[in-house]
Amino acid sequence: QVQLVESGGGLVQAGGSLRLSCAASGRTFSSYAMGWFRQAPGKGRELVATISGSGRATYYQDSVKGRFTISRDNAKNTVYLQMNSLKPEDTAVYFCATSQLFSGAYSAQQYDYWGQGTQVTVSS
Repeated sequence: QVQLVESGGGLVQAGGSLRLSCAASGRTFSSYAMGWFRQAPGKGRELVATISGSGRATYYQDSVKGRFTISRDNAKNTVYLQMNSLKPEDTAVYFCATSQLFSGAYSAQQYDYWGQGTQVTVSS
């Protein structure tokens, strides 16, 4: 059974930083792309960033480029999201997910397992 467990969310002031972690089990971790999504109140779930199974390819939503960095440690079965220069509009529940694909996973439909989510709140 595939399990994803996120951690690292919290409350931070605008301009601050947080690092989210997602520990995976139950699947050959390095064979699959991983993604971070977020969902703000009253809005749909959106892709924030994705990383290929090898870690060599990454993709970011335009609004987080230059501020967020996705990375993975395949030896630890963990994917990270380093979030810097946080803005109030980054406030959301953040979910990690594992894809059915090795790379190029840009839509929620291409992900088959999800974590429970972790709340990120950025105060102004």
